[in-house]
Amino acid sequence: MAALATQFFSAGFRPGNDSPPQTVPVAPRGEVPDTTSAGSLGATTARLNSVPVDAAGGYSPVASAFGPAAAFEHYTIPHGIVSTSPGVLASPSVPAAPGVPSAPTVPAHGISGDEANYYFTSSATPVLGLTAPVPHLADSHEVFDVHAIRADFPILRETVNGKPLIWFDNAATTQKPQAVIDRLAYFYAHENSNIHRAAHELAARATDAYEDARGTVRRFIGAAKDENIIFVRGTTEAINLVAQSWGAKNLEPGDEIVITNLEHHANIVPWQMIAKKTGAVLKVAPVDDAGNLLLQEFEDLLGPRTKLVSATQVSNALGTVTPVEKIVEMGHRYGARVLIDGAQSIPHIAVDVSKTGADFFVFSGHKIFGPTGIGVVYMTDEVMAETPPWQGGGNMIADVTIERSIFQGPPNKYEAGTGNIADAVGLGEALRYVEKVGIDRIAAYEHALLEYATPRLAAIPGVRLIGTAHEKASVLSFVLAGHEPIEVGKALNAEGIAVRAGHHCAQPILRRMGVETTVRPSFAFYNTFDEIDVFLDAVRRIADGSPATGPISDSGAGRHGCGG
Repeated sequence: MAALATQFFSAGFRPGNDSPPQTVPVAPRGEVPDTTSAGSLGATTARLNSVPVDAAGGYSPVASAFGPAAAFEHYTIPHGIVSTSPGVLASPSVPAAPGVPSAPTVPAHGISGDEANYYFTSSATPVLGLTAPVPHLADSHEVFDVHAIRADFPILRETVNGKPLIWFDNAATTQKPQAVIDRLAYFYAHENSNIHRAAHELAARATDAYEDARGTVRRFIGAAKDENIIFVRGTTEAINLVAQSWGAKNLEPGDEIVITNLEHHANIVPWQMIAKKTGAVLKVAPVDDAGNLLLQEFEDLLGPRTKLVSATQVSNALGTVTPVEKIVEMGHRYGARVLIDGAQSIPHIAVDVSKTGADFFVFSGHKIFGPTGIGVVYMTDEVMAETPPWQGGGNMIADVTIERSIFQGPPNKYEAGTGNIADAVGLGEALRYVEKVGIDRIAAYEHALLEYATPRLAAIPGVRLIGTAHEKASVLSFVLAGHEPIEVGKALNAEGIAVRAGHHCAQPILRRMGVETTVRPSFAFYNTFDEIDVFLDAVRRIADGSPATGPISDSGAGRHGCGG
């Protein structure tokens, strides 16, 4: 490329700074940047090659972007966590860890004469003086420094087929920062216990850690109360909970469920199942040839029998960003409840459920740098009153006799049995990590990556982009003439580049776009412009028929292309 490419850069982009991020002219790979201006790459190289130290926190910088931390800092789980949920212990003191003051429980009401169902401590402090997690760099750098961010993700140091790993399969799952890995290990080493029960220290620690994670989710998505946050296994289970609980109670023959043609199978199949069970009718709002939702046609589907609207905020197959506030407003205008699938939006776009007004909002932890097997259902108080428990068992009951059961209030009544405690804690840590980096800064940087990659990929002979909506996030989807997507995926893997090749659990929208499968690179905030250049070079070689420089894998990955 002869001319300098304008790439997003971190200069002047700091937390709390309302001014727009600056763009700095950066030379494409192999060219020399102009370093004469104060805002050029040369003027900022020193900041990129070193990680600032948080003097207050005492964190030590790393030796390089991928080097080990020079020192550890003792870790203490958050103090002062006082639940607004009821507990039942009168106020005994939990035995203190050596050298740590006793942690009194929070007195609250319970069921007279019954065994304690759960309790909370105002402080559950682990034993100090033990090896602690590595402090993550997001605590210390003020600007968005992608090199420092990458140093927080150990898997990005991996090589595949002798090449540095380029992880462009972020729409399927995201990689985990060291902070999350360490938090999970710390939970199992120092806090592991069942929750909401037992009068011992580890139960208090585990309960506080779990409920603190719930509070972090509530804060992250702008919910009013912790009780509005329900932990589930992931987005799929979240939507099934709503369908099998709210849907089974509130849908009648002839009632209508409206979805869009952009949906993941997880936002189609549960509604097909509950429609068959209740006699409801499933309607689908169309999209145009670029993948934009047709709002007038969407509204034309709404009417007095519309009981539920369920729509994705970001398409996992095309990257289309839908106007969720308008979707919610339209649905409510016709008296319908509205569910927003946030699985693909949560890591890329600031979410505020108090502004969108959705009745349900669902997402998965592994899409936002957290563990697998944990997800969230947000429900408003109003729809909680319409949504009975969907599973029965321990933890969600207040009293049980042979004749009947009395359930606890939300969120417990939706969390039967022993939940995924550790991974909920890990999700909380992932959200804190994203908060420290800043979701608005992440969104701006990722938008720059997408803006850089899109025209360059489209310019490669034989490439056809699938999905060119006005607003997109993270995802590029394409086909290459003369090459099956799975073969393109294998050839990219030989270059160390991980992409998704298949139907992405979104067959209806791909068929609407005239294809069965696509190649889908998808970006996250730890990806770089250099990685995009490597990817583009590899696609050009595949298009030209040049052989791969690494072995072609035949793992079978991508034959069905599901997973997100």
